[in-house]
Amino acid sequence: MNIQQLLDLTIQRNASDLHLSVGFPPTLRIHGDLIPVVGETPSTPQQIQSLITPLISSQQKSIYDQGFELDFSFEKEGKARFRANVYRQKGFPAVALRLIPYMIPLLENLGLPASVVKLTNLKQGFILVTGPTGHGKSTTLASMINKINMERAEHVITIEDPIEYVYPKGKSFIEQREMYRDTRSWGNALRASLREDPDVVLIGEMRDLETIAAAMTIAETGHLVLATLHTNSAAQSVDRIIDVFPEIQQPQIRLQLASTLEAIISLRLIPTIQPGRVLASEVLFATPAVRNIIREGKTYLTDNLIETSGELGMQILERSLADLVKTGKISEDLANRFALRPELLSKLIK
Repeated sequence: MNIQQLLDLTIQRNASDLHLSVGFPPTLRIHGDLIPVVGETPSTPQQIQSLITPLISSQQKSIYDQGFELDFSFEKEGKARFRANVYRQKGFPAVALRLIPYMIPLLENLGLPASVVKLTNLKQGFILVTGPTGHGKSTTLASMINKINMERAEHVITIEDPIEYVYPKGKSFIEQREMYRDTRSWGNALRASLREDPDVVLIGEMRDLETIAAAMTIAETGHLVLATLHTNSAAQSVDRIIDVFPEIQQPQIRLQLASTLEAIISLRLIPTIQPGRVLASEVLFATPAVRNIIREGKTYLTDNLIETSGELGMQILERSLADLVKTGKISEDLANRFALRPELLSKLIK
């Protein structure tokens, strides 16, 4: 198959990813499982190169040749978009392609608690969506932005690497900036955003101290900021943000985070008993008690506070997993694999 046929197959099979690497046949990830494309043999270096070449421009090839890594996105004939990462392994080129559906799912249809849907009504503050790679962070943020887009006239600026979802015409004025195409760095783009009259700022990924500091400053100055972080839980997310700063700055960062944070949503996409995947989530809202925990550096109390604050819309990850087991959507064994606190999960399932 050529690259266009493989992309079409990825769309037809509703795969989340397509992997092309030397020594392996083209491989799809479907409902979380890696499945080789039937009839395809292990790829040679020449075959992989021939599959990658049509996807990249001469400028992108120059970036890849110098740095051995390249991130970009592209549209497939009005059918879907793909996010691509070209890299090297064992000295040979390889590429991972993530399928991005054209239609942005409704936030209400993702399987998140109703309390999360209401977050799009906020006018300012800091909302974090966290979890491992490939577990729904980008889709959730896109659904939140699109809900705002359809309901309110806001100026939305997104800073992404690369641009993934493209938003339809709605009530909002949405500008999407791509790293290295529209800006030279995350820091430059975030500093400049404050001079661009935004109401809402989406940060594709908080990667370092500069990005995190800028995100909190934007939220602190009266804007709504949505961002992602690669962490496993709400408590870990708070610790990660604070620990990235030098120790002398951490008391001030705790105060800043406590005053700006509105919510942390930690996600997991779990394979279901029937073919498919379902979303499990942990939800933390910045209540006065949570803000106090952050200010005093007592994040070890976070899990217990979430567990006992269900009436406020909060939810521990194990509660979400237990509900999915009880409704017959996922197996108990699989729930245990994704649980951060297996003992708590067992207690909640009984």
